[in-house]
Amino acid sequence: MSDLTPRSTSTAPASADGDNRYKAVQAKLDKLGKAMDDAGLELESLQRSMQATANDSGDMAQDIANAQLDPKFVALTNAVETALVGAAREVRILCGTAQETADLTHETRRTHAKLYGALDDIRSNRRERTPKPGFFNR
Repeated sequence: MSDLTPRSTSTAPASADGDNRYKAVQAKLDKLGKAMDDAGLELESLQRSMQATANDSGDMAQDIANAQLDPKFVALTNAVETALVGAAREVRILCGTAQETADLTHETRRTHAKLYGALDDIRSNRRERTPKPGFFNR
């Protein structure tokens, strides 16, 4: 049996609140990237487990056939193997998608830091308050 259980009760790796400050966005991107990395690793593990179980099912179907049991059990066990192979293939595709999403998230975080990091440093380290957006548009 599988021992996969959710790691937390939260459904989202990062909250989708309206906080768009530089450091908050960086933290959200970092948290999302780590969650996607973890998901990719868990999916790889699931895929390997499913493939191993499919291989065991194929061996079991052969053993059932060699024991000359009712052929319907051989067919059913072969159907389980086929279903697990197909599911493992789809999990492999999902794993690739999770890894691609993680890579893009990390790239987005780096790009965001490159574009806005220096501005945040300037704004964070001065004593004067920054005017609200649109102040100079009068």
